[in-house]
Amino acid sequence: MSYCLNPACPHPENLTHTELCQACGSKLLLRDRYRVVRSLGQGGFGATFLANDESLPGNPYCVIKQLRPVVSSPHVLQMARELFRREAKTLGKIGNHPQVPRLLDYFEASQEFYLVQEFISGSTLQQEVKQCGPFSEAGVKQFLSEVLPMMQYVHAQQVIHRDIKPANLIRRSQDKKLVLIDFGAVKDQVSPIRAGATEQTALTAYAIGTPGYAPPEQMAMRPVYASDIYALGVTCVYLLTGKSPKDLDYDSTTGEVLWREQVHVSDHFATVLKKMLEVSVRHRYQTAGEVLRALDLEPYLDSLAQNMSKPVRASRANGLTNGTPSGDLSGSLFPSSRSAKMAASIRARQSKSGMDSSGLPISGGNHRVVTQKPASMTSIENSKGGGANAGNTGGTSTGTPKLSVDEVLSAYAKGKRDFTSRDLSSLSLAKVTLAGANFHQSKLHKVNLQGANLFNSDFGRASLSQALLKNANLARAYLSHADLQGADLRGADLSYAYLSHANLRGANLCGADLTGAKLADDQLAMAKTNWATVHPSGKRGFW
Repeated sequence: MSYCLNPACPHPENLTHTELCQACGSKLLLRDRYRVVRSLGQGGFGATFLANDESLPGNPYCVIKQLRPVVSSPHVLQMARELFRREAKTLGKIGNHPQVPRLLDYFEASQEFYLVQEFISGSTLQQEVKQCGPFSEAGVKQFLSEVLPMMQYVHAQQVIHRDIKPANLIRRSQDKKLVLIDFGAVKDQVSPIRAGATEQTALTAYAIGTPGYAPPEQMAMRPVYASDIYALGVTCVYLLTGKSPKDLDYDSTTGEVLWREQVHVSDHFATVLKKMLEVSVRHRYQTAGEVLRALDLEPYLDSLAQNMSKPVRASRANGLTNGTPSGDLSGSLFPSSRSAKMAASIRARQSKSGMDSSGLPISGGNHRVVTQKPASMTSIENSKGGGANAGNTGGTSTGTPKLSVDEVLSAYAKGKRDFTSRDLSSLSLAKVTLAGANFHQSKLHKVNLQGANLFNSDFGRASLSQALLKNANLARAYLSHADLQGADLRGADLSYAYLSHANLRGANLCGADLTGAKLADDQLAMAKTNWATVHPSGKRGFW
């Protein structure tokens, strides 16, 4: 098909290879090379089209954005042109990033302005959620681990996107990487003052981005880098719930989105999201790097408890406690610190109740924990003896708490998904369903999960050495920094799994499906593969 770009054309659709529009007589081959195939959409100041570049071999697809304001006064037209030029300049500056569309051309023809961009084939995250349902916590963490570095790059070029939302993030078909599109919201200097009512409406809608995703300071035409952090936080809520901002309630006094009861995530991840969604810019994360660090330094109670047990090293010269590097949780030397006091208080409550913060029984040490709990959750007695902790009566041992098969399955059946930092080593959990569970930093050495449904589960930094995961469903699982050395993953579904920095030395991936999985070539080179292994590219064969 040849599509006419004349805004006044009554019938823009024409037969392929037609030179002139049959309805209005306009020339159809733009700049003697671009043939528009169909319309992709229209916004406040522009229309977007899919086109073929007939000057290149194979006539590859491209995207053409045409300046097409909804109002035609000289005042609005001049500002629209300025915005169009600014978008072209922005794309020219940042378009060398592999996850940002490249600017291919920029020109004026017949008093119309045009941008030609790289075409990104794939589905938006909005389409993905509508088709496949909401993401798990692990899925959203994987999403953030990919988008935040991209945001760092964009901000480093002194660019604020201003319209981050699921519809502007496309998962590219060929490599499954996320691509950030639509930089048309680079418009911080536009002011609709002195414009008429219709013009003001158009300018305001165009200038602030998308209501619900844009934070208050951006609505007030004062966007900052942290504005993109807020929009990314709202995007996370959408991915977790499938609900757009207009479907969520707000606190009428503070303007905060009431999202916490809508999602099932760990307390730590909820804390990170809460800070991303702070209405006040001052209390929000200021940079993408801060969010990345917050996600990586997960302050589990065990590490806090260890901080309390460390001696205070006083300086003989001035009597002050020695300092530690900023951000180093393991080197905290203040047993009276706020975090240590909080850990002590929580530990005390747990010791009395026999349950941890996730609702699972404490089962460490060489003692019996007598608790009041459902009949299906019996008291636990750890018969393993010996060691320096043989007489420990504090409710936990210095090792990671060990769970039994019944405790894991009972907790999961009751809706508990958080098995963070737990010891499940050598358990037999073949063919069980634990989809969406959180095993972050857990010990799963030699665990039997053959044929288990682990879809969308979080195994970040978990120890899975020599684990039996044959034919397991690990699609979209989060396995960043996980230790999979010697693990049996024959026939496992690892499609779209996040395996960045995972240890795959000696892992058996014969017949495994790694379509769209994120991992480096050198990682896969350390694993065993065969002709039946499906690689991230979707092709079978040896590496």
